[in-house]
Formats: sequence, C-alpha cells, structure tokens
Amino acid sequence: MKSEHKTKQPLFHIAKRDAVPPLKAWGIRIAAIILALILSGILTMIMTNLNPIDVYASMIDGVFGTTRKFWSTLQSLAMLLLVALAVTPAFKMKFWNIGAEGQVLAGGLATAACMIYFGDSLPTPVLLLVMILASALAGAVWGLIPAFFKAKFNTNETLFTLMMNYVAIQLVAYFIYLWEVPKGSGKVGIINFSTQAGWLPTLGNQKYLLNVIVVLVITVLMYIYLKYSKHGYEISVVGESVNTARYIGINVKKVIMRTMMISGAVCGIAGLLLVSGTDHTISTETAGGRGFTAILVSWLAKFNPIVMILTSFIIVFFDRGASQIATTFRLNESFSDILIGIVLFFIIGSEFFINYKLAFRHSQKEVK
Repeated sequence: MKSEHKTKQPLFHIAKRDAVPPLKAWGIRIAAIILALILSGILTMIMTNLNPIDVYASMIDGVFGTTRKFWSTLQSLAMLLLVALAVTPAFKMKFWNIGAEGQVLAGGLATAACMIYFGDSLPTPVLLLVMILASALAGAVWGLIPAFFKAKFNTNETLFTLMMNYVAIQLVAYFIYLWEVPKGSGKVGIINFSTQAGWLPTLGNQKYLLNVIVVLVITVLMYIYLKYSKHGYEISVVGESVNTARYIGINVKKVIMRTMMISGAVCGIAGLLLVSGTDHTISTETAGGRGFTAILVSWLAKFNPIVMILTSFIIVFFDRGASQIATTFRLNESFSDILIGIVLFFIIGSEFFINYKLAFRHSQKEVK
C-alpha cells in the first residue's frame, strides 16, 4: 500500500495585486480614513465622555472656522506640499533623502543672513533676488554633499542625509547665538521689524497668498519636469534600475548629484518662504518636522506632484483639527496626538490592501 502524503495548505496567503485603478485605490484610502474616524470616535467617548460629532465639528472649525484659520491652513498645506515636492525627485530615483529638514534650515539660514547683513544696504528688489539665489544655493549645496559621497563612494544616503539634519540644526543654533536680540535671549527675534526689509510682499491683504501662489507654480513645474523632461525620464530609469540606466548611456553619478541639488534647492526655497514670508525670523524649529512628514505625503501620492496637493491637505487637516480639539475641549495635547496617530496608521495601512490581497484556501474534495 502506498501512503498518501497530503500537504496542508494555509488558510490564506498574501498575494501581490495587479495594478489597482486610481479610483479604487483612493476608495480604499477613504474607507481607511472613515474607519479611523469611527475608531477615534469610540475612543473619544470612552476616554473623555465627549460626543464624537461635536469633536469632529470642532476639527472642521479649526481648519475652516474663520478667514484667518482658512489662510493659516493654506499656508501650512503649501509649506508641507513644497517640501514634499522637494524630496520627490530623489525618492523617485530611489535616493532616500531624509535630509529635507536640514536643507530647509540651510535655505532659511541663508535668507536670514541676507536680511540681517544686507537689509539696510540693498534696494528691496535686489535684496529679494539675492535672498532667492542664496536660499536656493544653500539648499542645493546641502543636498549635493550627501549626493557626492553617494555617487563617488556609495555611502548610505539615508544615514548621511539624516546626520546632515543635525549639522544644520547646530549651525543655525550657532548663528542664533551671534544674532540673538536681546543678548542672552537665545532668540533672533523679528528680523528688520521696523523696516520690513527682506519681507516678502503681501498680496491682496493676505499675508500668505504669495507663498501659496509660489508653491502652486512650483507644483506645476515639478509635474512637468518629472513627467515630460529628459531629466525626469533619466530619474525614472535610474530609479527602476541603475544597471539599465548605465547600459543605455545615462551618467548615473551625474543624475544623482543633479537631482539632489534640485531637491535641496526647492527645500531652500521653502526655507526662504518660511523665514521671509511667514515667520520673519529663524530658529532651529523653522522646518517644523515638515521634512519627515513630507516623505509620507510624497509616498502616499505615488510621487505625483498634483496628487500631493490632496495628500498634503489630508495630513494638515487632521493635524490642525486635532490641535483645535485639544484647545476647545481643554484636552491634553497627547490626546490630539493619539487621534493623529490613529488616522496616519490607517492611511499607511491602507497601502497594504492597495498593493496586496489575501487569497483564501479553496476547499477541495478528495478524489478516490
């Protein structure tokens, strides 16, 4: 008699999905957000005895409740979107640029230096031009340094760019010590408060309108650059396969350094907008963690600059909304962080169901 050996099949296994249509993918993401809101509502009732509907209404009020809140939301969205646009070319090339924080600080520091040292000596148009060039150049150099070592010595770009953040923070801290007003305060204070030299102009009585317009223009330009330019094509090829890129004659080292200079330059412009158009000062917190959040924004949008507008809005909405909850209901800031964490967890988790599926075992009848 022959013994039959039966292989026990698992109840289910994970299988890679075929390409999911964009509409279906966003349907999964929206479903994840709804589930996150339901779970957050349940936790809110359990932990605070508050009505979840009142809580979510407060979130909406925190984002759109007044004209000031609306423009502040647009400003936050624009700055996050700009940093996400900056890291996208590098990420599409599979160069893991974790150094956007430092690149933004480098641009902001260059802007502050121009405002402090040239604010009283240069005409406004010339000063603004110098600030734009200086901030873009500073960010580009800060991005070029890790790119150079990656291209020449194949260093780990993740660790390198991450460490560059801390160097930038300490560099800013040093100049804050030199420029602090008053001495011993540990702060620069509002730069050129009386003359407003180097401040970006206000359009239509809206402080942030120019920032929003600049970011929209850069968004369109970045979309065109990545999708239709020769450089964008080379970035895509290098990201798909370095060996293929070399085989068809692409100078991979040149592409790496050029792309990181562009990423750094855009981060530098973000630093300019934050220092000259928003805060009118410089601090170690000027970047505000946007360099790390921007990675999530870019990744969720699949490196599409236009879609990043939506992903940036989602992140900013829940961030500002959760802060409003803490203020309105006098809750600990940690509670708003919990809500944000739940939403982000569900959004990130939804990507698993977009890219993979659970294939369950089918029952089979034994054949005798």
